Amino acid sequence: MKKSGICCAAVALIPGIALAAGAFDGTWKVSLNHVQLSKKPLVYSLSNGTYTCSSCVPAFTVKADGTDQKVTGHDFDAVAVTVNGPNSVQVTRKLKGKPLSTVKDTVSSDGNRISEEETSFSGTQPVVVKLELKRTAPAAAGEHAFSGSWVQSKVISVSDSGAIETLHMTDDGFSLNGNGQSYDAKFDGKKYPIVGDPTNTMVGLKKVSPTEVVESDYDHGKLVETVRMTVSADGKTLNIADSQLREGRTLHYHLDKQP
Repeated sequence: MKKSGICCAAVALIPGIALAAGAFDGTWKVSLNHVQLSKKPLVYSLSNGTYTCSSCVPAFTVKADGTDQKVTGHDFDAVAVTVNGPNSVQVTRKLKGKPLSTVKDTVSSDGNRISEEETSFSGTQPVVVKLELKRTAPAAAGEHAFSGSWVQSKVISVSDSGAIETLHMTDDGFSLNGNGQSYDAKFDGKKYPIVGDPTNTMVGLKKVSPTEVVESDYDHGKLVETVRMTVSADGKTLNIADSQLREGRTLHYHLDKQP
């Protein structure tokens, strides 16, 4: 689902006295020791006051002067790119004038690594994710050090507002609630709104088994993401495969059941 941080939004518990606990029921927290990031490169160009994100879908080019620049085809409608020095860039994505996220990238002195801090504002509380990126292709001659191709190599930290979620499943539905975003959906093939999501994502759910659910996310009616959630046999781990279909990236991670 549309979320802040690396994990899907959380799920609201229905009182235990009403229904017997199922495999999904409870509170879960992301384990940073079990994150498998996509190996598909992120490709950027920053030169002569112009920023291009070639790996974005659709790709776009905007002025890198710190002002809001209109873009189309995304769940954001404007981008502001600020160059803070020879090794530092900040990119803010906005929707209807309000920030959805800010990404601060700092290139290492040898030019081969990026320390990235992304802050998402789509929930009640900001979610801060810190990552490390490694270079896979150099910048063209004369371009900013940020330019070139990169892969996300490691998640350093995720704030609790984006790492903790709770879930509950019934025979015919699944309800979620976390960091100001929630949905209550049925396994009936229909699309349901994510309450609190500024991008108005809709979700559809498929119950594969009592321990496996597939969530499909829709942006303006188009399928853009699937999240496969599977509870381990011992009930202690929730395995996630998050496929971002537009970009062709899949993120794998798991969450640990909390006491």
